Amino acid sequence: MNTNKLDKLKRPLYINVYDELLLQITKGEYLAGSQLPSEPDLARKLGVSRATLRQALILLQDDGLVRNIRGKGNFVLESSYRQEDVQLEKLSNPMHKCHISTFDQIDIHYRLDPETEHTKQVLKSDSSSVLALERLYRKGGKLLAYAFTFISMQTVESLSLDLGNKEQLLEFLEQEAYVIANHANIEIKFTHTMNLADRKEKLIGQYECFLLLETLHTKTEADPPLMYNKFYLPQQFSNIKLNAYK
Repeated sequence: MNTNKLDKLKRPLYINVYDELLLQITKGEYLAGSQLPSEPDLARKLGVSRATLRQALILLQDDGLVRNIRGKGNFVLESSYRQEDVQLEKLSNPMHKCHISTFDQIDIHYRLDPETEHTKQVLKSDSSSVLALERLYRKGGKLLAYAFTFISMQTVESLSLDLGNKEQLLEFLEQEAYVIANHANIEIKFTHTMNLADRKEKLIGQYECFLLLETLHTKTEADPPLMYNKFYLPQQFSNIKLNAYK
């Protein structure tokens, strides 16, 4: 290898810009959730061309530090400040591990649906009716995520869930179910379609969502599951992490 030739190679300017922006984000000059200055202003501030700046921003986006929202600009992701391990493999509510935002409001709605072939398959049980639940995750009044759940009525009765107590139902769905369960199967898909029961509701980014299909088990996979969840995470707010070990 010709080391003399390597010594003459210059570090690309956009890498230096990347490092400078990363340092500013790490130091808190640009807070999580905040918008970066416009590209012309940021390029001028850093003393580089917009083309060079864009290359640095693409690297920041690839590293999950910045998200570009078309027509709005570049935003610092909250996930870049998280210190805890948010592995999807650990058993807990995946919505709170894979969505970059925290929520200040979760609305819950439910109804009793007649059993269908679909619910027979996902719940592995015969029941005259199933409990269908919606969760709408909000921050600052904006709808940022959505979940739909099926639970068999046998499970509702065995756990003595009070259908008149929405706080209890929400606590069960969000936390207690993951304490009771011993494992989960999660399938990750991408979808351009999503239907909310209330057509007046609009999920930000609803036409480009990761769809997490989760079956939560308390026993073996051959036994009826505790519940079946569909989590819709808009791509622009998603941070899905998987670890692989040999």
